[in-house]
Amino acid sequence: MSWTRNEMAARAAQELEDGFYVNLGIGIPTLVANHIPDGMSVTLQSENGMLGMGPFPIAGEEDADLINAGKQTITTLPKSSFFDSATSFAMIRGGHIDLSILGAMEVAENGDIANWMIPGKMVKGMGGAMDLVAGVKRCIALFDHTNKRGESKFIKACTLPLTGQNCIDMVITDLGVFERDKAHNQFRLQELAPKVTLDEVKAKTEADVIFE
Repeated sequence: MSWTRNEMAARAAQELEDGFYVNLGIGIPTLVANHIPDGMSVTLQSENGMLGMGPFPIAGEEDADLINAGKQTITTLPKSSFFDSATSFAMIRGGHIDLSILGAMEVAENGDIANWMIPGKMVKGMGGAMDLVAGVKRCIALFDHTNKRGESKFIKACTLPLTGQNCIDMVITDLGVFERDKAHNQFRLQELAPKVTLDEVKAKTEADVIFE
């Protein structure tokens, strides 16, 4: 049985550390905010100009002026601060964000990621993803292992327009966790989701991964 999206987010939250400044991408990564371990101090940063995001609001208590980069309504904390996007991107480009957890359409075996557009489909733009993969100390890709057609999204080489090259340090999918072994420039299977077999992962992974 593969992980649900909430279970994937909970597993990604295990990569957080006390005192981290973290940026969460659109999609499954936003759920990580619900799984920050009790007693751990993690500050969430949003590229639209907020530091110290609170949890998602209770239904009926949303404030349309308080949104994250994915335009989801959020809440503030006593430590929250607001600033212009230039300051926000200066934080990212200056290497002040410890970890970014991003969604992905494709991740390649060499750490390339494509997560911002499918040719022929209307998009609003790349957003902050290009800066995040280049300026953040560590990047995790969090996504479903296969697309709606059952095809692998963890592949030998990205076919969609790239967001960044050689930048993903860990892949977490509904099937398991893959840590990048930079000495061999290759991902290594670190953990299987409960009841997921090694044969299933091999069958659904196009990328050349170390399965030892």
